[in-house]
Amino acid sequence: MRFLPVSVENRFRALAAGQIDVLARNTSWTMERDAGLGFDFPATTYYDGQGFLVAKSLNLTSAGELSQARICVQAGTASQANLADYFRARGLTYREVLVEDDAAARARYQADGCDAFTADVSALASSRSIMNNPAAYEILPDVISKEPLGPVVRQTDPVWTDIVRWTINATLIAEELKVTQASARDLARNSPDPRLRRLLGSDGNFGAMLGLKSDWALQIVTQVGAYDEIFARNLGEGSALKLGRGVNALWNASPPGILYAPPIR
Repeated sequence: MRFLPVSVENRFRALAAGQIDVLARNTSWTMERDAGLGFDFPATTYYDGQGFLVAKSLNLTSAGELSQARICVQAGTASQANLADYFRARGLTYREVLVEDDAAARARYQADGCDAFTADVSALASSRSIMNNPAAYEILPDVISKEPLGPVVRQTDPVWTDIVRWTINATLIAEELKVTQASARDLARNSPDPRLRRLLGSDGNFGAMLGLKSDWALQIVTQVGAYDEIFARNLGEGSALKLGRGVNALWNASPPGILYAPPIR
């Protein structure tokens, strides 16, 4: 496996040209990108939305109070268009401060080059965690868009699309069945639960449908964990972001979220 950093400007070109096989992390699923650009979004890994990061000292309670503010936004992103839509719909004005990437936005914001910074809430939480004084900033409660984030692949390889899709589904099903990175191998050998045995390759040969070995999902869970373990490590309590699950909880959690994987059968 090889990781290749890509920018907002060249990410889709790199995928279309075959320089990368899957685009990961922060690309929102939209109709234009799906149907217009010829890509597939196999699954949503994180349901996000665009928000605003501001200094606590401003004592703001909503984005509606940002009229005439200078707002840092990354050029060429959905965030730039969403920002314009939000203010136009409310008859408010703002001053757009275009930046190249998150690092440039953080630098400009901390240098008092803008009054607010807008991006996906998860990206704002990440940026805040590495600012000079994270406790001095807050994310306003307003979420002004829907940003379903997930991996992106080319439409020309449906088998690879299925592999990416079911890799994600396997982590969700593992959480639902309370399989963990530490318990997966023992459960594969000893559990009588047919759902779990199908997932971990003890019964049937569902991996063959993907051109993979029967223990494909077992390998995923033992290497990276179930979805809840991945979330905790990268976004939740085990990370610097400390984000709650919110809508990114499973459908049968308490309180429930909207994450739901089709069954393996």
